[in-house]
Amino acid sequence: MTAEVVERDRIVLGIESSCDETGAGLVRLRGDGTVQLLSDAVASSVDQHARFGGVVPEIASRAHLEAMAPTVRRAFDEAGLKLSDVDAIAVTAGPGLAGALMVGVAAAKAYATALGVPLFGVNHLGGHVAVDTLEHGPLPPRCLAMLVSGGHTQLLLVEDIAEKITQIGSTIDDAAGEAYDKVARVLDLPYPGGPPIDRMAKQGDPAAIAFPRGLTGPRDSRHDFSFSGLKTAVARYVEQEQRAGREISVPDVCASFQEAVTDVLTAKAVRAARDHDVDTLVISGGVAANSRLSALAAERCAAAGIELRVPRPRLCTDNGAMIAALGAHVLASGAKPSPMDIPANPGLSVETIVLR
Repeated sequence: MTAEVVERDRIVLGIESSCDETGAGLVRLRGDGTVQLLSDAVASSVDQHARFGGVVPEIASRAHLEAMAPTVRRAFDEAGLKLSDVDAIAVTAGPGLAGALMVGVAAAKAYATALGVPLFGVNHLGGHVAVDTLEHGPLPPRCLAMLVSGGHTQLLLVEDIAEKITQIGSTIDDAAGEAYDKVARVLDLPYPGGPPIDRMAKQGDPAAIAFPRGLTGPRDSRHDFSFSGLKTAVARYVEQEQRAGREISVPDVCASFQEAVTDVLTAKAVRAARDHDVDTLVISGGVAANSRLSALAAERCAAAGIELRVPRPRLCTDNGAMIAALGAHVLASGAKPSPMDIPANPGLSVETIVLR
C-alpha cells in the first residue's frame, strides 16, 4: 500500500450524486491513516422514479439540485461540525448520469472554493470499495471486490485503494440489479425490484424452476457475467404459464431467479479470488444488501478459506460517506488535488480512481 503521509486528523466531506441518491458524508482521517465515519446523510428521489419503472435522468438532476444544500447541512448537523472544520472535499466525478454528476461536481467546486480547501474528483465505484474501511478497518494489501448494483456488476482486483484498481470481470449485458428490476416488472412487483424479490424469495422454493446460469459453460469467460438471458427466461416462463392458464407461484419464481443470480455471482467471485491468489473478498453495491447473496457468499467463502467483508446495508447503497472515505485514502496517499476545472465524466473507468 502507499505510505501514509498524514500527520494530524483531518475532516473530509464527500458528495455523491451519480444517480438517484443525493449523499453527503463526513469522515475523520486520523493521523495513523485510518478513517472514521462521522455522518452519512442521504436524500433519495427513488419514489419519483417508481412510476416510470426506472431512473429518469432529468428528474434525478432536478432532485439533486433541490436536495444538495439541505443534505450537506444535515451531514454537518449529525457530525456536530461546521463547514470551517473541513480540510478537503471529495466528489463523485463519474461514472453515472451526466446531469446528476454535474450537480454534485458543481456543488463540490463551490464548497472547495469558498472554504479554500483541496478538491478530489473521485470514482464512484472506488467509493463502493473504500466504504468497507469505515466498517471493517484497513483493506489488506491485495483483495478482490465484487460490486453489484443496478448499473454495475464487476470483479475488481484492489492492490491500492488510492492508486491501483484493476477490473478483471464485468457483466456483458444487464447488471444484476437491473435484472432484478426487470423481473420485478414482469411479476408486477414494486420498483426497485431487489427488496420485494428478496422478501418474496424467502417464501418460495429456490429449486422449483431450473432457470439458466449465464456464462458458466467450460468455454465461457471465467470472470464475466451475463443476466440478460436469465431475465428473458423468467419472462418466457411467466408468459407460458399464463398462456396455459396455470397459476404462477410468485415466491417460487422469485426464489428460483434469485438463486440463479446469487449462485453465479458467488461462484465467480470465489473463482476469481483463487485465480488471483487473494484471500479477502469485499462485496458492495446495492445488491450486496440481498440476504441470499450474503448468506451464500459467506458459505462459499468459508469453504474456500476466504475472508468475506460486506458493509452494513446502508453503506452498500449510494451515499456520501463512501466518497468521503475514498477521498480520505487519496488524501492520505499524498496525491495532488484535482484541478478546479475537472469535468463530470459519465463513462469514467473504474481504473481511474481520482481525476488529476
